[in-house]
Amino acid sequence: MNPIPAILDVLKLAERLKYELRHSWLSNGRQESVAEHTYQMALMAVLLHPHLEQPVDLCHTLKLVLVHDLVEAEAGDVPYFETGTRKAQKTARENAAIETIRTMLPAPSADDVFALWHEFEARKTGEAKFANALDKLEVQVQHNLADFSTWETVEYGLVYSKMDGPCAHDAFLRAFCKAVKEDAEQKMTIAGIDVSVFQPSAL
Repeated sequence: MNPIPAILDVLKLAERLKYELRHSWLSNGRQESVAEHTYQMALMAVLLHPHLEQPVDLCHTLKLVLVHDLVEAEAGDVPYFETGTRKAQKTARENAAIETIRTMLPAPSADDVFALWHEFEARKTGEAKFANALDKLEVQVQHNLADFSTWETVEYGLVYSKMDGPCAHDAFLRAFCKAVKEDAEQKMTIAGIDVSVFQPSAL
């Protein structure tokens, strides 16, 4: 069976990620797309990979990065801190979306993409742990680049809670996380925010 029409259909679906917007803003004042988030994660993987304390397969990591938000072409993006119906339905909607994508793709891509997405979600392999750390780090890196007026108040505290767990397994990721936090603290301090209120010792 000719796989080309099915691949083109999935690429058509994936194109939505170029205009599916996230709750992150760029330094020029434009809202970030899911595709742009994925690109920055992939670049971070390439740049951070050689320094990891726990070596991982870069090619496999990049596959995880490229697939991890593919479901958002169907399910949409839900911010980390959101509450309510959309957040409650997020897991079910994303599981349904990856099943749909699996049925669209020809073999062996169908099972490969399905397995990669579930591997990322499970956070068990070294590559999945690295990719998940990048997912959280990229958000804060982008927030640090954006105008402070785009930050929600709830995000002040997330500087100290969102990245730590995913980065805990690797010394270099912990050091990188610390540097990203320091950039965030500087941005908050310049904006007149008392960062000591949000630091773990104050909570």
